[in-house]
Amino acid sequence: MSGWVEASGSAFLTDPPSDWAARLAARQAGQRREVTPDQIASWEALASLLQGALRQRPGAASWTVLLEFDLLRLEKRIDAVLLTGHAILAVEFKHRATTVTPADLAQVEDDALDLFDFHSGSRAHPVVPILLAEQAPSRPQSLPLIWHGVVPPLACDASRLAGLLAEIEAALPRPVTPLDGAGWARAPYRPVPGIIEAAQRLFDRHGVEEIATARADIANLRATTTAIRRAIAGARQAGERRVVFVTGVPGAGKTLCGLNLVFGQAAEEGAAFLTGNAPLVAVLRGALERDAVQRQGRGRRQPRREARSLLQNVHRFLEHHQRHPEEVPAEAVVVFDEAQRAWDAAQAQRDTQRRRSVLTESEPAHLLEIMGRRAGWSVIVALIGQGQEINTGEAGLAEWGRVIAASRGLWRATAAPAVLDAAAEPAQRLAPGEADWLQLDPDLALTVPVRSVHHDRAADWVDAVLNDRPQQAAGIAAAGELPFYLTRDLGVLRRALRDWARGLRRAGLVCSAKAKRLRAEGLGAQLHGADAEVVNWFLCRWPDIRGSDALEVCATEYACQGLELDLVGLAWGGDFIRSSNGWRARKLSGTRWQWVGQPEAQRHIRNTYRVLLTRARHATLIFVPPGDASDPTRPPQEAEAVATYLAACGARLLADPAESPSAPARLPLLALAGS
Repeated sequence: MSGWVEASGSAFLTDPPSDWAARLAARQAGQRREVTPDQIASWEALASLLQGALRQRPGAASWTVLLEFDLLRLEKRIDAVLLTGHAILAVEFKHRATTVTPADLAQVEDDALDLFDFHSGSRAHPVVPILLAEQAPSRPQSLPLIWHGVVPPLACDASRLAGLLAEIEAALPRPVTPLDGAGWARAPYRPVPGIIEAAQRLFDRHGVEEIATARADIANLRATTTAIRRAIAGARQAGERRVVFVTGVPGAGKTLCGLNLVFGQAAEEGAAFLTGNAPLVAVLRGALERDAVQRQGRGRRQPRREARSLLQNVHRFLEHHQRHPEEVPAEAVVVFDEAQRAWDAAQAQRDTQRRRSVLTESEPAHLLEIMGRRAGWSVIVALIGQGQEINTGEAGLAEWGRVIAASRGLWRATAAPAVLDAAAEPAQRLAPGEADWLQLDPDLALTVPVRSVHHDRAADWVDAVLNDRPQQAAGIAAAGELPFYLTRDLGVLRRALRDWARGLRRAGLVCSAKAKRLRAEGLGAQLHGADAEVVNWFLCRWPDIRGSDALEVCATEYACQGLELDLVGLAWGGDFIRSSNGWRARKLSGTRWQWVGQPEAQRHIRNTYRVLLTRARHATLIFVPPGDASDPTRPPQEAEAVATYLAACGARLLADPAESPSAPARLPLLALAGS
């Protein structure tokens, strides 16, 4: 990836600013975007200021200048990137700006963090974010220690730019390997989008292949997308009905694959994304609507209608078509997210206070009947998460296999060999062995997590921790700095989350819905449902107190499954503790804890912590409360056993940012990025 305009320092100083502005205008016009006089004036002013500053710097002729460096993330571009040979300077220009705002500083810092995280040429050199507010009064600021990574953002007005560049050059350490400007411009930039950000970009018809991964060795996501399209094309050509099962570890990109099929650049015509995860539907719908209004300047009505047709609650979809048996679904392809959590017949028929069930069979059985109403072909893409069952009444893969086999050839299936794994839970096995209705395709297994930006073994570590394999967990941790930290102090947790949430990174607290005694720690407010409160928690930002980064309300597993945060503060509850025999699950009844005896219920609580431990893109900070000897529901020895075990597994002790102001708590994240 490169800038819209790239030039050596000497070439940049040769041509007048109007020429550079004209080249940028031509590039924007070539993308069929409006070019306004204000934009042209801004480009010309930036080029003029950069030229004036570079002429005062000895050696600037050998620098590399890139204008409008495209970050491929929601139309984000860095106004200018200066490659000095020692460092990468990311410049955000505010034309005619008279003030420096916190939002502008956060933006330029976030751009610099994107470069460091996702641009392979930026890992070995300092990245310095600079906010150039043209007419803002100068303000005193001390130059930070410039280390390997991203320094806090610097700000200056037009008159101070040359002086600031001189100060930065003087503070830069001599690099082991000089920065090659041309090589840097050619180095790959591969961002890992969050699920909300990915949905927004895909809604604008950008392909998943552009934005899928930050690690060049992960071809898995693209291969799986190709395999799904291959299966759909085969069903269309043969005029058959087929279920395509996509399996994957937490954070491997299953939902991203599904969203891409529904509204990516090459979306399947007549497709819909179905999920029983009501908070996911609500948050993604809200994000698409807000993005259409705020960034695209559209009204709310049309984006809202589009989002509702593409993102549907699977329970409402099934109930609608059960009430209207004569109606043929408009969708030829439906994507069923977390399909292993589809309801069995007992749960599907159960009445609640809010609804009276009209279903008579399991949800897989109903979905096959509904999609079978279409003449010719139809496809169900079933996204299967591993180890994320957290509710009773979830049918599992076995029910899908049963109803496909019972269709007597009306439906066939394609899946990865993992669905037949004899070591899996029986309920999560598609068939007891090979079946004549099943075709195997290994490309349909997503085995590499992409949620964690800097480490691909975070999910392996979580699995070892939760399945009583501390030595294996410690070995994974020793092989590379894992993004898991441990503290016994809630104040330290909050300070670290705020200190590490640089730029536009989002932090939030999570906990188990059954962790009832966390209220004694001041964490009684929990987020469960799919109402406006959940949407605001994921989309609003501080100082809006409804946002996650207010760090006041904990999202439970029901609110955050399928979604993610950059930084997670996990409050460990008394519902999952250590004993001499390993993990024990329990629930609070009145004033006493009771052991959970049913294996399925035990597995759900274990999986709750799997979900909570795999929500973070950058780091998970675990708070284990100290307990209280005077409170029989919070004995200190129980909490100590959990903390001791997590430490033995390799979770690193979290330092208090307030006690080490000269060594910012941001540094562990930078160490992760550079590992």
